[in-house]
Amino acid sequence: MPIETAPHDASSSYALITATRAATLKLTNQRDAADAHAAVLIRASGPLSLAEARAIADPTLDLATPLKGPFVAEHLDHPEEAAAAMELARIAGILPAFLAAPQFDTGAVALSPPDLKSLTDTAALQIATRARLPTPASETAEIVAFRSPDDLREHVALIVGNQSADRVPLVRLHSECLTGDMFGSLKCDCGPQLDAALAALADEAANGGWGVLLYLRQEGRGIGLINKLRAYRLQDQGFDTLEANQRLGLPAEARDFPVAARMLELLGIDEIRLMTNNPAKVAAFEAAGVTVADRVPHRLPGNPHDVRYLATKRDRAGHLLP
Repeated sequence: MPIETAPHDASSSYALITATRAATLKLTNQRDAADAHAAVLIRASGPLSLAEARAIADPTLDLATPLKGPFVAEHLDHPEEAAAAMELARIAGILPAFLAAPQFDTGAVALSPPDLKSLTDTAALQIATRARLPTPASETAEIVAFRSPDDLREHVALIVGNQSADRVPLVRLHSECLTGDMFGSLKCDCGPQLDAALAALADEAANGGWGVLLYLRQEGRGIGLINKLRAYRLQDQGFDTLEANQRLGLPAEARDFPVAARMLELLGIDEIRLMTNNPAKVAAFEAAGVTVADRVPHRLPGNPHDVRYLATKRDRAGHLLP
């Protein structure tokens, strides 16, 4: 990413990192350190090897490479464009860190905030196809796939029961969790939540109602699988879920809930009973114009491996847990 600085030191290397990562590296003179998308331009005193650059970017390597720098924080002429680069990295599922060209390169591809907005325009999401999908929850279930022209992620909805039933549907918004949904990870409650949601939808259908499971391809609350596993490594070092994301320079919550609202719109649904313990989901749906007639709580037991995870959701993320 081309970054204009003055004056340019040809013997130095420059890197663009997040403000939260800069704070971890003790560059505490940076403003907006709480904003994971705020960017900081740092200058190393000499050329950086690939291993040195990787150690700057990846906090999971901090224990193995405790000595870094010295670095100097430089003035950043284009903070909005730099923040857009950080968000693009999140969407791509990579660490938000870049080696930076200190002067404009006419051969470089420029990135601007409007370019990023076009990648996240929920209005572009459309139904790609739909088909009958017999499942244990319902032998007459229908699966509907959604896709946007500028996004390779394919979200799906599973409709259980008779959609024409004169009842407000029960809806569960579930974000992809490979480790929990597929492998039964005990570090989170995603797998049990998915199973409980499907069971609840089956009960709705058996009693004359219907419901929808919205399955969003937003792994790791929107930070991607690789970064989620990096966060797991930091959790093993003693950090909680939110602290781990912060050290990675990523938001604690990066899911795009308006995508789910757009999916409901395309299905012709404007009122729901939402199965969630997260008030932020209720607020997001209502902000997008979906009426949440009722919040249906999840009541699931924990296990010895997810005690701290659930406590963090309750105490720091505002989830309504017992």
